[in-house]
Amino acid sequence: MSQEERLANGLSIFGIGLGLAELTVPRRLAKTIGVPSEHHRIIRAMGLREIASGISILMQRTPTAGLWLRVAGDLIDLTCLGAAAMSKRADHRRIAATTAAVVGATALDFVCAQQLSRGVRTRNGTMPVTVSLMIDRSPEDLYSYWRKFSDFPSFMKHVISVKPTGERQSHWVVTGPFGATVEWDAEITEDRANELIAWRSVEGSDVDHSGQIRFEQAPGGRGTMVTVEMHYGPPGGTLGSAVSAWFGEDPNQSIKMDLRRFKQVMETGEVITTEGQSAGRSTSTSIQYDPAVRR
Repeated sequence: MSQEERLANGLSIFGIGLGLAELTVPRRLAKTIGVPSEHHRIIRAMGLREIASGISILMQRTPTAGLWLRVAGDLIDLTCLGAAAMSKRADHRRIAATTAAVVGATALDFVCAQQLSRGVRTRNGTMPVTVSLMIDRSPEDLYSYWRKFSDFPSFMKHVISVKPTGERQSHWVVTGPFGATVEWDAEITEDRANELIAWRSVEGSDVDHSGQIRFEQAPGGRGTMVTVEMHYGPPGGTLGSAVSAWFGEDPNQSIKMDLRRFKQVMETGEVITTEGQSAGRSTSTSIQYDPAVRR
C-alpha cells in the first residue's frame, strides 16, 4: 500500500469519527463550532455524509473516487459554514477557527486525491520523478559538465551550493518549500564516463534523495537524449510532499525546468530568460524553449 493510500485511509477514519460525533451530538457540536443550534439537522446530514465517504474510501481498492467525494463534501461544509456565519446568533470567532480547520482538511484531501489521480505512488514518503530531453551536444560534453556538481546552481533553481567533500561525496544546500534551507550529504553510487551518473543521499540525511542521469547518443548524430530519474523524499514524508505540491513546489516540474536550463547552458552558453523585457516573466525561460517544457 502506498503512502497516499495510507493517508487516505487515515483521513477516512478521522472522517468517520467526526461523522459519528455530528450524528450523535449535533447540538453540542454546533455550540463548539459557533453555529446556532437550529442547524443541528444539517450537522446530522453532514455526519451521514462523512461516514458514507469514509466507508467508501476504506472499501475501495484504490480510494481515488472516495477522496474526490471527500473534497466535494468539504466544499459543501465550507458553504454551510459561510451560510451559518450570516446568522446574528453565530459565534463568528469560533466559526472562523472552524473554517480555517476545514480549509486545511480540504487542502490535504485535494492534494491526496490529486496524487492518486496522477498515479503517483510513494513509499516512505518518496516521490518518483522521470524527465527526458534531447540536447544538441555530445554525451561526452554533457557528462563532463554535469560531473562538475559545483556548477549545479548555474541551472538548478533551488540549489544554493554543492561542495565536493571527497572523490565520490558532496554536500548539498538547497531551498525547500516556503524558502526554508535544507542540507544533506550525497554519494555517487555509479559513474560510467559519458553514459551514466547515479547518486543517493547518505544514511541519516533529512532528505531521502536518489537518482541517476543517463546520456544516450541520438540516432544520426542529432544530439543526446538525457534522462533524469529520481526519488525525492522531502522532510515530513508524504505530508511534506503534499504540502510542497499544494504550494507549487512540484519536484517533477522543478526537475523538468532545471533540465531545460541545462539544455540552454549547453546549447547557447547561458540560461535565456525574458526578464527585463516588456513581456518578461520573472521565473520563465525564453518563449523558444517554453513549448518543450510544457509537453
